[in-house]
Amino acid sequence: MSEHGEGHKGAHARLKAMKSLEEILETAMSFEETAGAFYAALKDKVGKPLRELVGELALEEAEHYRLFKALRDNPDIAGQLSGGVQVPAEDHNFSKYILLPDLGSDPDDQAILQYALSREDAAARQYGDLAQTTPEGPVRDLFLFLAKEELEHKAELEKRYYELVHSGGV
Repeated sequence: MSEHGEGHKGAHARLKAMKSLEEILETAMSFEETAGAFYAALKDKVGKPLRELVGELALEEAEHYRLFKALRDNPDIAGQLSGGVQVPAEDHNFSKYILLPDLGSDPDDQAILQYALSREDAAARQYGDLAQTTPEGPVRDLFLFLAKEELEHKAELEKRYYELVHSGGV
């Protein structure tokens, strides 16, 4: 009887760690939408050296949203939307970035870069982990593509952070 109880607990834990593909896509769309809004709102608040970067990031995050929406609305994957996908262990870290921090009307460039770095890192990890648990096909391909894109964003932000810190901008 204890074996049955252990098996039931294990099955429950696995089910709890799953979401439907549609839920995952909706969460990712919310993440990308708020990321685009975050960067767009910063464009006129950051120092001149960061304006172009946050403008580019706003456009790229809006494109990521569009890619997720197109995938979700693609009739070829409609049958997969209700299917379960293993949720990465860091899912809660990703989800917390849907809510944006209040950086005030005159945010510090260093604080912006630190937050943006952590946000891009969470996205890259989430998409990379999701690619590992998603069957081959367009969904996995999109997760792999976006994991790479978010890593590129992070690398550019790290470069700008290094320049800011070492130029005496802090």
